[in-house]
Amino acid sequence: MSILIINIKELIQVRDQNTLKVSGKDMQHLPTIKNAFLLIKNGEISDFGRMESCKNMVADKTIDATDKLVLPTWCDSHTHIVFAGNREQEFVDRINGLSYTEIANRGGGILNSAKTLQNTSEDDLYNQSAQRVKNIIKLGTGALEIKSGYGLTLESELKMLRIIKRITEHFPIKIKATFLGAHAFPEAYLNNKKGYIDLIINEMLPKIGKENLADFIDVFCEKGYFSLEDTETILSAGKQFGLIPKIHVNQFNAFGGVAMGVKHNALSVDHLEELTQEDINVLIGSETMPVALPSCSFFLSIPYTPARRIINSGLPLALATDYNPGSTPSGNMNFVVSTACIKMKMTPEEAINAATLNGAYAMGISEEYGSITKGKKANLIITKPIPSYNYLPYSFGENNIETVIIKGTIIS
Repeated sequence: MSILIINIKELIQVRDQNTLKVSGKDMQHLPTIKNAFLLIKNGEISDFGRMESCKNMVADKTIDATDKLVLPTWCDSHTHIVFAGNREQEFVDRINGLSYTEIANRGGGILNSAKTLQNTSEDDLYNQSAQRVKNIIKLGTGALEIKSGYGLTLESELKMLRIIKRITEHFPIKIKATFLGAHAFPEAYLNNKKGYIDLIINEMLPKIGKENLADFIDVFCEKGYFSLEDTETILSAGKQFGLIPKIHVNQFNAFGGVAMGVKHNALSVDHLEELTQEDINVLIGSETMPVALPSCSFFLSIPYTPARRIINSGLPLALATDYNPGSTPSGNMNFVVSTACIKMKMTPEEAINAATLNGAYAMGISEEYGSITKGKKANLIITKPIPSYNYLPYSFGENNIETVIIKGTIIS
């Protein structure tokens, strides 16, 4: 089916095929076409331009986008969307003054989610997760990374990854799977950390590789969780099974994890709420994408990733939700874009670049997603009538999305 969108007030994030990410000062430039059209054929962007170039063009369906903007769907490169239940009591505990670490030490946090997930059937877990995916598609997300890491046993980690594969088979959006067995040490291994790392390397990874269940491997490199040495061991093992490294790093402490990520050619280093000049220096000249998770900072009341320092150093930056039950129970990329502007002092242009093209890069998919480019997948947001793209982050409490198109199909 072909779709012709006409009278677009402004077509946003127009790029040529060779632009796979934007960095530094280039992030302030968001290419657009005013009074535009866009043609979709066979699920891909076939043509676009100014309306005067649209004469005699026909399609199976025509959408009049007068007073509306069209932009690529959001690319959310960091989520834990497959989880069971919720952690609302921990939300109340934080209000009453307990820290993230104190909650974890009381059996909460990741171990709480792992216990719940281990006792949840595969079908129930799939249904809970699928509903979340449906919700975020309505909010404009068209590409999604999903991590395991709430299993922490061989059986439950495999269960999570199989559910991610099942979601991939039942939903049209692009999904990439990440193995995050190194999310925390399970209770049974708190006094035998080497034993759990051996379990990851010798039992989990071979089965994940055999069943082709993951694209990436991730480690929570943080004090009290996985050390630099642990991280290097796990990332090296994952690469033996073709898994590309990513790292949770610098959420609470900066102690060399970013350099470890760059050393292993990590596709992305994520969180970065605590960041040193040494971290920035090691990222300069690398192919590793820094990823900020501002709604996590909002929810936990921790520092925000220093976006201005990162961008002003000439680096790229991506934005993602960190959707998970403990620190970010939201997959709303619109809120992420707003929060990045409000709290991290990113311009609307920078935030949109970070949430589309650079988000796609952080998943290794920017050749097909993240911009308005001929031949890329037709994953599009059509807004309601709004004044400009500045209104998207400005109106942080509104849903400004009217229509979502995924691979050329209108999502009802």
